[in-house]
Amino acid sequence: MISQSKLKYYSSLLQKKYRREEKKFLVEGKKLVEEGLQQNRYPCEIIFITNEFKENNEEFIFSTLRNFQFEIIRTIDFNRLCDTQQPQGIVAVFQIPLNDEQPKLVSRKIIYLEEIADPGNLGTIIRTCDWFGYSQILLSKNCVELFNPKVLRASMGSIFHVSVSENVELPFLFNLKKLGFEILCCDLDGKYFSEIEKPEKLVLCFSSEANGPSQELLNVSDYKVTIPKKGDAESLNVASASAILLNYFS
Repeated sequence: MISQSKLKYYSSLLQKKYRREEKKFLVEGKKLVEEGLQQNRYPCEIIFITNEFKENNEEFIFSTLRNFQFEIIRTIDFNRLCDTQQPQGIVAVFQIPLNDEQPKLVSRKIIYLEEIADPGNLGTIIRTCDWFGYSQILLSKNCVELFNPKVLRASMGSIFHVSVSENVELPFLFNLKKLGFEILCCDLDGKYFSEIEKPEKLVLCFSSEANGPSQELLNVSDYKVTIPKKGDAESLNVASASAILLNYFS
């Protein structure tokens, strides 16, 4: 049986400060937990379930959880681990591997995100990258935290399918240029994306809707690309824009 001190320790992972200090994060919900366990990108430390979840998911517990440590705890204790208002009765603790100083290249088509602040947008972009087969994402220093619970939920499990590196600075993009990557920056003012020949080695960059791309990012970019406007909307949501361009350049 889990002690109250241990429960307090795990519930602290709902806060970014302690996720960073302990190199661990919480994942809620049956689908997300199952994705994490199947992909094994992040090691699972422990899983917590309620009695109600146990009664309604015996086959899942036997087939999926039996090889992992799990604890059945009271609902009142379980709720201390949850970020959602109506939890599904299962929460897992995953460990964050220690990052190398530089990301390892795993793809010839890379997504770079600069200062994306909304967790829903970041999670949706990760999910869209997964759909279109982009396996590597780089996040700038001031992006919303990757392991924010809202990012995890919006990704719908795709966070476990793709390589995502945080705190990637612009000098890394300069290094990619030396390796033959073309850097395309999405902006309101740019060439129509359909007029650009699709590069074999590509870094596609998206920035915050509030500020747009930084001058430093524009300086390192080979092209600014935009999506033709036909109506009266001032701008596209960054997640919506990413879906259009990710589809084209895939």
